[in-house]
Amino acid sequence: MPTQPHKYAVFVSGRGSNLKAILDAHAEGRLSHLPSLVITDNAQAYALEYARQYGVETLFIDPKAHKGRKAFAAYTLEELRRRGIDTICLAGFMRIVDGLLVEAFRNRIINIHPSLLPLFPGLDAQKQAVDVGAKESGCSVHFVDEGVDTGLVILQAKVALEEGETAETLSKKILAHEHRIYPIVIQALLEDRIRLADGRAVIVEKGE
Repeated sequence: MPTQPHKYAVFVSGRGSNLKAILDAHAEGRLSHLPSLVITDNAQAYALEYARQYGVETLFIDPKAHKGRKAFAAYTLEELRRRGIDTICLAGFMRIVDGLLVEAFRNRIINIHPSLLPLFPGLDAQKQAVDVGAKESGCSVHFVDEGVDTGLVILQAKVALEEGETAETLSKKILAHEHRIYPIVIQALLEDRIRLADGRAVIVEKGE
């Protein structure tokens, strides 16, 4: 197994389909390392079961015990630093990440969103696309900054909306692409192959 230059944590809140895609990508040889930690704000998140199946450490951080975004972030940061983690991948994490974490992990914290950002940021992106009659949508992996889905986009995948498309059918189509491209970006981030220039984020090949 190659030496791991970076240790990453995955943040989840619910069913964990993107976490499962990350774990499966490692099992299939498409991702060099498993996450070192899975963090959740929901003790009942099914995503935790996937993490346990792969032997990944899990940590529930109770929002009731750390009230307020800043307190939650401060405790989370302490736990991440204690484990030597320097990279965060949000995968269905349903809390806005406080600026404390954003600053501590600047350009090392990413998220996946079900639209072609900057179109349809925030919640219910698939419904937003259907409601305006969009011809295409998709998903975006992007850096997290202090805004809501406003960080630099790293990689996108497009899907066409068909006649009679619903938010539910569109979600399924987009999800398949999320599962494909998120491990690609994580691997590039682990290998320091994402370059920032001229307001853009670009994945480069090894050795470039």
